[in-house]
Parts: sequence; C-alpha cells; structure tokens
Amino acid sequence: MIEILNRLVDEVERRLDDHIDVEAFAASMGTTGYHVRRMFSSLAGIPTSEYVRQRRMTVAASDVIGDEDLLTIAVRYGYGSVEAFGRAFRSVHGVTHSEVRRDGGPLRAQPTIRFRLTVEGSSAMDARITERPAFRLIGYAARVPLIYKGVNPHIQQHIASLPAEEHQRLKDLSGAEPRGLLQVSADLDPDYREGSELTYLHGVAVDAGTEVPTDLDLIEVDRGAWVVFRTSGPHPKALQDAYAASAAHWFPSNPWRLRPGPSIVAIREHTDDFSTATCELWFPIERD
Repeated sequence: MIEILNRLVDEVERRLDDHIDVEAFAASMGTTGYHVRRMFSSLAGIPTSEYVRQRRMTVAASDVIGDEDLLTIAVRYGYGSVEAFGRAFRSVHGVTHSEVRRDGGPLRAQPTIRFRLTVEGSSAMDARITERPAFRLIGYAARVPLIYKGVNPHIQQHIASLPAEEHQRLKDLSGAEPRGLLQVSADLDPDYREGSELTYLHGVAVDAGTEVPTDLDLIEVDRGAWVVFRTSGPHPKALQDAYAASAAHWFPSNPWRLRPGPSIVAIREHTDDFSTATCELWFPIERD
C-alpha cells in the first residue's frame, strides 16, 4: 500500500495540469479508489483532492509571478475562468494572484508528500478477522461532521437527546454480533475530509431477517469479512489512535483493504465517567 500511495503522488506530479482519475489509477494498481483515498487521508492528514489542489496552486504560483496571461494559466491547471482559478489560488496562498504578480508573495507551499512505513515490533495491534453474514444496524441516526481528535460534541448531543429508556430498549433489541450498544459511522466522504458530514447511528446489530420498528433508522450491511481491533485506555484517545494505527501499520502489512461499508465501535467496558474504556473497532474489509 505504501508503494501505491507513493506512485499516486508521482502521478499527481506528472499530471498537475490534467485531471487525476484516482479510481482508474487504483484499478491499475489492483486495488480500489475507496481504499486508496481512505489510506491517503489517514496517513497524510489531508484528503487526496485537497492535496492535488494545493500542489497545483503551489506550482501555479511560479507561473503567476511571470507575465503570462492569467486565463492561459487558469486553463492549464484545470479552471474554466480566471475567477475560479483566483478563488482556488487565494484559498491556498491567502492572497490573490494579482497581489502575487505585483509583490511576488507571500506564498504558501505544499511540499510533495512521501510515505514511509516504520515497523515497530513492540506496538503489535490486537486484531482478528471474522466473516459475517448480512445483518442490519438499527437505532437513531443523525448527520454529523467528521472530527479527527477529541470528543465529537455533535455525537454527544445526539446521544444525550435520547430518553434514558430508549438506551435500554435498544440493548434489548440487540440480536447479532457485534453485541450491545454500538457507535456506527456510515456514508463517509471517500476522501475522509475532516468537517465532511457522515451518518452517525446510535444503535444495535440484528439479523438480516429481523423486523425493524417503524420509529428506528436502518442501515443494511452486506455479508463479508471484517477486521476487529481491540483497544483499551483513555477514551476516546485510545480508539482514535487505533484508527490512525490501522492505516499506518496494519493495512500496509496485511493482504486486506477497506471495502465500502460502515465502521462500528462496540464499547465492552468503561469507567463510570467514560474516561477509560475497552472497545472493539470493526472495519469492513476484502482481500487485496
């Protein structure tokens, strides 16, 4: 996977003045655009699309400083007008192309990213692979923004808005693995952009044939393989560290890739104040 990501970076550099088809590139590498985007954003901390935009504007800055026609430059980098190019340019550099042409700066550069895998034998991850038939996730769903670090206040607010008796009702409905109350993230942005919206469901898993109460939301889950990471420690930091470590260490070292589907957190044990917890993090996967 690390080699594929570095090849993608090289492809971006070769095609800064052309469209980058991540899906076609991933297929040529024997993997999927979904997996490539998720791994890129997890390891680089920036979505693929945003990295491409920032690299284009970094290189475009040298053209802007010259005396070439601005429309010609805009078209070269994939923009249909000087205005659209100008908005992208300012969002990266913080100044207009006119100011840069007049003053020569200031400019902000996005360096070329290189990915490297560091393997530390002392940091083995507690993971298992399990095959699951199709099942259903039912509960209460809300659209919330993706937040990488710390507690997501939008999710907290959603859970707090549910009456106490509904939590027990959901627990009683739990009928399939993973058992118990679950934190489900679905419909994520392919680039995994922080701030992008996802569907968060506070609910439980039930068998595929289970009748769903009409007042509950439903997510259908296809049959397939899952990797389950077990974490323990400060909450939610230990869980968020596991998200990062799965991309940095587990997926590059194992013959599996992410497939579309929800990610699921099952909390197995926790202190009264939730400051520490033991959790299971479920990702849908397929053979690479």
